[in-house]
Amino acid sequence: MTELSGVGLLVQGGAAAIVTLIVLLILRGSIVSRAVLEDVRKDRDARIAEIMAERDAWREAYRQSDAARSEAQAQVKELLELSRVADHVLRSLRGEVSGDAMDQSVAAPPS
Repeated sequence: MTELSGVGLLVQGGAAAIVTLIVLLILRGSIVSRAVLEDVRKDRDARIAEIMAERDAWREAYRQSDAARSEAQAQVKELLELSRVADHVLRSLRGEVSGDAMDQSVAAPPS
């Protein structure tokens, strides 16, 4: 019978050790309640949603900026072409460009 009481004491000591371990884990913050866990998850999800919204806003701003840059680049290209044409016309009027309609050596012979 003494052996059985020793086993009972060991089992009671083991249970006390487990309860003590659980209390220590709770006090250290390793084990938290479900409500705390759900609050942490809600906060995390809210931050993720906020970051995704900010990312989408930056992405849209980039698209608008890229479209404006492309339009400005097309306008500059068109203006550059027009300036080349204007330069060529002005040079031909002054006689600096050979081979145009104003040059007598290239013009069609009179009929």
